[in-house]
Amino acid sequence: MKKLGLFFMAIGLLSMTACTSTKLTSSWKTPDARIQQENKIMVIALVPAKERSLRILMEDNLVSELKKEGYNAVSAYATYGPDDNLSKGDEKAALKKFRGSDVDQVMTIAMVDKSRERTYVPGYGAYGPYGNPYYGGFWPYYRGWYGRMYDPGYTQVNTKYQWDTNLYDLKEKKLLYNAQSASVDPPTAYRQAYLFAKQIVKDMQKQQLIAMK
Repeated sequence: MKKLGLFFMAIGLLSMTACTSTKLTSSWKTPDARIQQENKIMVIALVPAKERSLRILMEDNLVSELKKEGYNAVSAYATYGPDDNLSKGDEKAALKKFRGSDVDQVMTIAMVDKSRERTYVPGYGAYGPYGNPYYGGFWPYYRGWYGRMYDPGYTQVNTKYQWDTNLYDLKEKKLLYNAQSASVDPPTAYRQAYLFAKQIVKDMQKQQLIAMK
């Protein structure tokens, strides 16, 4: 009986884990675009001011992953501090600031949405966790109906993030790359930033925007 209880607990934990995800939903690259390793890439996370710690994590993890591949990436927060004032100036002022830092490309990570959604998760249902209750004898049948009668399900709240990533070339004044991604119930801010950075760099390699190391 104790082992059975542990089994159902494990099933519950696996169900909760399955609800969490961080994945790339779409991406696009300008034909023939390719980043040179000597070019300097400024990474800027555009998030609400109250999410400053998330901004730092998003920038630092993407910078770290790009550096692992041999690219010259830097964080806007680390370079300019929390009050970079880029949004308060005009385009000429922002470009002048980037050129003063020898920046060739700018990579923005924008949090386009953060929402909370309630969903109902049903219980075991008519047949319980084992499928057809008539298969396998008494216990699957009993457990299936027990689950239906005594496990009415529950309501859970999911937190969803949607990210939009763009890579701009300052010299050519054009967009080189765009990626859309989503995170559902990330266990920690660090984990979300880590997985996001991994997936973006992997996709940039797949798109042949950056070279495989």
